[in-house]
Formats: sequence, structure tokens, C-alpha cells
Amino acid sequence: MMTEGLKTTLRYYGISPWEIEVLYGFLNSHFTVIQDEIEQDDSDFVSSLDVEIPLAFNEEFFQWFDFKRWEKVKAVFKEMKRRRGTNNALKVKINFSGNPKIVFSVDVEDKQWFDNAIEKIDFVLELLPHHLDPQKLPSEISEINYKFDSDSIRWRLNSASSKSKKYSFTGNSWKEIT
Repeated sequence: MMTEGLKTTLRYYGISPWEIEVLYGFLNSHFTVIQDEIEQDDSDFVSSLDVEIPLAFNEEFFQWFDFKRWEKVKAVFKEMKRRRGTNNALKVKINFSGNPKIVFSVDVEDKQWFDNAIEKIDFVLELLPHHLDPQKLPSEISEINYKFDSDSIRWRLNSASSKSKKYSFTGNSWKEIT
């Protein structure tokens, strides 16, 4: 895997310098880390963290990054939620480059479900071949978004987009929403 010069971006607000420093430490060994502290852009959340990972979401990423290191990154996310308590205090978005780009959005109020969501991100790997099946996916999709469903306690396809269209996943099929 060609990894020289890979840059990851941490875009955030309401995140403590300590939390960013710990996350930076885990990412810095494999990426050049760009930190971008932004103004609050969602009044529903006290804190938000948007992580751009410049690699595809696949087994190769986890082997290269090291599973133990990934577990530590997840532990930081869970600790961030613990420190903020309940309600919509924290939103985490993890963006994996690739074709298509895979995005995970975690904004669950309950800490237990938030932790569960973070733990189960890796499990989506097993579902990707099914979810990315060209026979089931709308054409020319460039991004797929997953959202954690605390009712079913699993990650669900939420939306997909191409250059000109946006789709929502409802029931067992994609519906155009643009």
C-alpha cells in the first residue's frame, strides 16, 4: 500500500486539546495530521469531530493501520462521549476515501448505543460486498453514508450520492431524493 504523504484531517469544535492530542498521537504515526478547529456549525451538538481518512474502508486499511491502533482510536471516541454525558453532546463523522467514499455518522444520544456504534464500525466490512453490489446500487455513486440505528442496534445504509443525484435507502431499496 502506497502511504507516503498521506494526510488526514481532523475538523472539530468543542473538543478538548487533550482529546485532539491523544487522537493526533494515534494517527500521526501513519498520516500527516491536519487540524482544523472550526466554529460550531450544528446547534444540536456541543462537540463535533469530522475525521477524513485518505484511504478506502477495506480490510487492507485495517491491516496497514493495525487493528490495535484502530481499537485505541475507537476508545478515544468512546471516552469523548463519556466525558460529555448523555443527550446530543457529541457527533463523530468518519470519512474513508475510496470509490465510493464511505462515511459513518455517529450522533446517538445514549452512551451505551454510542459505544456500540463505534465498536461495530468494523463489522460493516463484512456487509460491503453486498451493499456495493452494482446490481443493487444506483449507478455512478461516489459516496455512501451509514448511520447507526439504535432501534435495530446496527449500522444501516442511509444515503448515497453521485455527481448529480442523491438517494435515500428506505426499506430494502434506494429512492432518489433530488
